[in-house]
Amino acid sequence: MQANKKPNILYSCYSQKNSEGEQFIAQHNLGFMISGSSEHFIGGEKFVFKPGDFRFFKRNQLTRWTKFPPAGGEYRSISISIDQDTLHSISEEYNLKATGLDNGPGAMLLAPNNLLKNYIDSLGPYLDGNNQFNKGLTNLKVKEAVMVLLETNPELKNVLFDFSEPGKLDLEAYMNEHYKFNVDINRFAYLTGRSLAAFKRDFQKIFNTSPNRWLQQKRLADAHYLISEKGWKSSDVYLEVGFKDLSHFSFAFKKAYGVAPSRIGAIA
Repeated sequence: MQANKKPNILYSCYSQKNSEGEQFIAQHNLGFMISGSSEHFIGGEKFVFKPGDFRFFKRNQLTRWTKFPPAGGEYRSISISIDQDTLHSISEEYNLKATGLDNGPGAMLLAPNNLLKNYIDSLGPYLDGNNQFNKGLTNLKVKEAVMVLLETNPELKNVLFDFSEPGKLDLEAYMNEHYKFNVDINRFAYLTGRSLAAFKRDFQKIFNTSPNRWLQQKRLADAHYLISEKGWKSSDVYLEVGFKDLSHFSFAFKKAYGVAPSRIGAIA
């Protein structure tokens, strides 16, 4: 499954807290925290990164994140997306293969060292924010990132050169953990190691309903609880539970519960 093409080297800068964000990590990613901090929830685990941290994310994962700028400053980070074409090319050129299974966490804090520091320093020209550079130069920097990782963290060979697709997972457990992520059922099918047809068939057997209906019911139930019991506003709830926009959420909520979400507090 191909993800939308994004720059291989991406500079991020935020001046305000950017919460409720979520992302499908399609490719392995090497990152460096320049200023501010971030929290990521991946596979039920929480990862916190601070200024000066080198971080590595594995591909084919869903993550929720919050980015915090420092007091009076900006959140700044730079990340390098390591695409599969580059890794296949390196694998063939240097005869590098995965020789074992990796069962480690979805994200890693990498120990700082001179090779990593010098590599990040070489990316200074990318920090002007436009992320527009010669493709050939960018490809070389991505390849360099792989070689630096292999030199400094040789255990990542079994991660970087594992070209297998997601294996078949426990569908019920996976959906109950990830249903709040705003991704379509094609993505859920892929991440649980199934074709779309097999995903729908297995889903019906387990939940006795369709994926789209189940997702909406689960998200609306969470929203109703947060509004009625926790006092959340509908404008804060819809993203938290996995809806794309407020109007769609409000329409679905009123259809399910007979009242607009903004009226729950007034009725109570």
